[in-house]
Amino acid sequence: MDRVDAVVIGAGVVGLAVARALALRGLETVVLEAETAIGTGTSSRNSEVIHAGLYYPQGSWKARLCVQGRQMLYRYAEERGIAYRRCGKLVVATSKAQLPALRQVIEAAGRNGVTDLQWLEADAAHALEPALSCVAAVLSPSTGIIDSHDYMLALQGDLEAAGGMIAFASPVERVRCGADGHVVEVGGEGAGELQARVVVNAAGLWAPALAGRLDGLAAPHVPRAYFAKGNYYALAGRAPFSRLIYPVPEAAGLGVHLTLDLGGQARFGPDVEWIEPDAQGRLDYRVDPRRAERFYAEIRRYWPALPDEALQPAYSGVRPKIQAPGEPARDFVLQGPAEHGVAGLVNLFGIESPGLTAALALGEAVAGMVAPA
Repeated sequence: MDRVDAVVIGAGVVGLAVARALALRGLETVVLEAETAIGTGTSSRNSEVIHAGLYYPQGSWKARLCVQGRQMLYRYAEERGIAYRRCGKLVVATSKAQLPALRQVIEAAGRNGVTDLQWLEADAAHALEPALSCVAAVLSPSTGIIDSHDYMLALQGDLEAAGGMIAFASPVERVRCGADGHVVEVGGEGAGELQARVVVNAAGLWAPALAGRLDGLAAPHVPRAYFAKGNYYALAGRAPFSRLIYPVPEAAGLGVHLTLDLGGQARFGPDVEWIEPDAQGRLDYRVDPRRAERFYAEIRRYWPALPDEALQPAYSGVRPKIQAPGEPARDFVLQGPAEHGVAGLVNLFGIESPGLTAALALGEAVAGMVAPA
């Protein structure tokens, strides 16, 4: 049986960042990926936004890792030549009734260490974005966008340069956890067994299902998975905006927001559509054109000139939720030996937004649990 120091399950952006961090600490690290390429799940189906860390509860993993990860990501992108743009974001109030909530955005961000927000009255916001309609806005200059694929390729390159590797088409069937190490049973093209002192479950959408196949992990430590599909619609033609536009957050979420890609193409979304895998365990990523109808009224609150029939189906992503519909949003779960008592094992549950932004910081946090520097 082959032996390595560490196995990371899942080659999304978080799995790659964790594997990179472990390899840079001197651990011989193998990433096992069920698909034939990196980042084919949630990591390639998001808005590619570098979040500033405005909304998350103070002291939460999301708040801490987003702020730290954003700073790390900008430095990393600059050093590696990854395409990105610090374009900024406007959080907008479209009625006076929303002004208290807009002020709360600044207060919450300040508690998270985000101190560069700027309050803009309507005229100042309109001067920045002439097509925008609002009564006030908050400018987040440290919000940006990034080429997520280039980012993941850079993480893969760092991992391999540090002696690590990725085994594709290698689904994990089962893990037998033991005090002297863990035996990972691998199916697919790389069928066989691999023994490792450290195992990190970074399987994203399928992390709870995988945790259920970890022999030695008690059932109470395995959360139920929920799947929240988010549909995006692209704007036909070029948008008259140079920054991201977000409505004031409401109880249901962040609303229908406008994001831009590095080419300037505008996308609107995501909405929330709770779904279930089919009998073969597959998720339906098709975007229903009819769902765009409910977007128009929301968007026209801040962009009244949105033309009719301007939204076209773009793509969808699925968020790896660990709370049921209607329940309060949960924090990232970094479940290590201190929580479940299994040496060398870390489970990552509910790593949704801002996971892309937080990935480098998350990698360091996980490495610190099992391989202190």
